[in-house]
Amino acid sequence: MRSRRNDIDMLHGPLAGKLFLFALPLAASAVLQQLFNAADLAVVGNFATPQAMAAVGSNGSVISLLVSLFVGMSVGANVVIANLIGAGRREDINDAVHTVVALALASGAFLMAAGMLLAPRILRMMGAPEEVMSLAVVYLRIYFVGMPAIMLYNFGSAVLRSHGDSRRPFMSLTLAGIVNVLLNLLFVIVFRLHVIGVGLATVLSNYLAAGLTVAFLMNEQPEYRLRPAKIRFKREYLVSVLKIGVPAGIQGMVFSLSNVVIQTAVNSFGANCIAGNTAGQNFEFISYCIINAFGQTVVTFVSQNYGAGDAARCKKALREGALICLGIDIAVLAALYAGRYTAIRLFTTDPAIIEFAMVRIRYAMAFHFLCITYELPAGALRGLNWSVVPALISMLGTCAFRLVYVLVYLPTHRSMETLISVYPISWVLTGIVMITAYFIVSRKAFGELGVRSEERGVGEGD
Repeated sequence: MRSRRNDIDMLHGPLAGKLFLFALPLAASAVLQQLFNAADLAVVGNFATPQAMAAVGSNGSVISLLVSLFVGMSVGANVVIANLIGAGRREDINDAVHTVVALALASGAFLMAAGMLLAPRILRMMGAPEEVMSLAVVYLRIYFVGMPAIMLYNFGSAVLRSHGDSRRPFMSLTLAGIVNVLLNLLFVIVFRLHVIGVGLATVLSNYLAAGLTVAFLMNEQPEYRLRPAKIRFKREYLVSVLKIGVPAGIQGMVFSLSNVVIQTAVNSFGANCIAGNTAGQNFEFISYCIINAFGQTVVTFVSQNYGAGDAARCKKALREGALICLGIDIAVLAALYAGRYTAIRLFTTDPAIIEFAMVRIRYAMAFHFLCITYELPAGALRGLNWSVVPALISMLGTCAFRLVYVLVYLPTHRSMETLISVYPISWVLTGIVMITAYFIVSRKAFGELGVRSEERGVGEGD
């Protein structure tokens, strides 16, 4: 398990093939994570009641909101360790790894406690219908029992990705995903546990993925190896991780908060709309998984090359990553759109639910490739150690704009079509601003990089 054959050399040689090979397991892993919820929905949609399906679906936005901040911190972990690798500071890597694992454990424990305590209040704030409230609370509380595992998997995977290994996190999640589906079928069909069953299946599979990831880290090369007795915070690396990760997490929270606002509006259309919107959203998430994978790929490649002082390779990583991502995402979206009616029947055969699902697919999924225009430049900015700028842009482009749209425009043009149209409009606006910010910031960052290189050259000459 310690072999370097899993690692990709990000500092030398052609980039396109390496970007693709690194992003592919990331995208597949993200799709598998989404399939955890999709499997829950498919099983309860076919073998339980519409209320059970709505109860599972109504939790998606709030789970994403509460988890986003801490998963965003794992981006900080990726950047910090990748920078150390690029700068050749291998003697410092092990302290950073143990700080990252300590942060994962603390984050998971906090989220578990907060989710168990606040579940009913959060769902009421979102306007979840009374007919699904009790089931939704049960599912949410069970889900949050798995928070320590989710944090360990995400932070541990960030450590592995920082030195070019995106394959083993995928292997962990693949096995966990298979177990999740099998347990869903067992708990719901055989034992008729319905919402409780799908929740338990997800929690158990998350702990399996986390356990495998921890096992990989404990058998790593010496500089990356996890030793439980050494798990503790080291201030230097904790501050560095938080400096990059907290703004990234806030960006994720803001994105999720805007979805919570929209979910609240969706809830006002009733249980069929909730179920249909959730079913349609699952296909949209496949596109997001691809884009997010290339965004994380750009973060890692830019981080290592920025640490190594190679500005040209940083620029090339973003440019080639964006082109590859665009080609793959458009092909996937076209296939999903062509088979939308067949695919949606995997979740439900109810005509009313299918009608609402089609609205989501036509007005949001079909245009989802536009997210590339802000996700990948944001990743490059974080790789350059500029994390606050993309967070602020996202706050304005996603949360602020969508909030105004829902509160001001939607009440006078009330329809599901009008509501879902807020997504492509906000993607275009956010993308324009993010690309502009990247060109401004990168010019400054690469200029400073050149100055530091010249200073090192003078020092060596002296």
